[in-house]
Amino acid sequence: MQRRTFIALAALAGRAQAVTRGMQLHLSCGALGIQANQRQAIDLAAKHGFDSVDADGKYLNALSDGEVQDLLGYMRSKKVGWALTGLPVDFRGEDMAFRDGISKLPAYAAGLQRAGVRRMTTWVMPRSETLTYRANFKQHASRLGEVARILNGSGLRFGLEYIGPKTLWTVQRYPFAHTMAEVRELIAEMGQPNVGIVLDSWHWYHAGDSGSDISNLQPKDIVSVDLNDAPLNVPKDQMVDGKRELPASTGVIDIKPFLGALEKIGFDGPVRVEPFNDAVRKLPPDEAAAAAMAALKKAFAS
Repeated sequence: MQRRTFIALAALAGRAQAVTRGMQLHLSCGALGIQANQRQAIDLAAKHGFDSVDADGKYLNALSDGEVQDLLGYMRSKKVGWALTGLPVDFRGEDMAFRDGISKLPAYAAGLQRAGVRRMTTWVMPRSETLTYRANFKQHASRLGEVARILNGSGLRFGLEYIGPKTLWTVQRYPFAHTMAEVRELIAEMGQPNVGIVLDSWHWYHAGDSGSDISNLQPKDIVSVDLNDAPLNVPKDQMVDGKRELPASTGVIDIKPFLGALEKIGFDGPVRVEPFNDAVRKLPPDEAAAAAMAALKKAFAS
């Protein structure tokens, strides 16, 4: 079974070699407000020239071995591969909920491995009402370290996204990790070889990170990348996370040093847009996908 999956994925590699500057153009329907099942997402990605799509882990785990191979064959015919999937474990709340989720993760991860999915991501909430920075750090390192160990056993890389806007990390009593340096400290504390950063130009901008910070990374330090821009005429410390713009649309975020640094270090993973933009969400699926592709091309052209 693993050999057949490997052969199917290897056939998709030709597509990945033809992407912009070596990076994979990733269609994330959920990030654009597009309602689509797995096959619809694959079709939409193929139609608009994307290299990869989000993997619906719940759907993939429900398929038989034969159905998985049929799906991989379909993806091969469409020249579309997997980008990533989301973490299904509640690690931010009560211990009982975390324990319930972690108990189910090994089987879930094995199902993803069977389908050839290689990346899983989540985000780190930059605040807490009850946990001090140190207590929150210990809890995150312990719980996410446990997640990472399980995922590593199934050949999955694990990406953590830091959240940068001041309007998020100042609204509760105790701020938490919201910069690249802080999330790298957390990853180091976890001590697992398969963990890296989800690097978003929006959060990179809000954290005050630079192109040099990216240049100091290695490709293995980054699991996936998001590209976004910021709105015009809004003070930086008043910007809210749910109101972003498509990349290279306003120029508030200088995308050139961001992408230039990624190219310099040889990052070759998935790159998507995640604008959380009401206008984009109201577009029909084809128009939203086309707008995302146009924004990606404009960003890379810069």
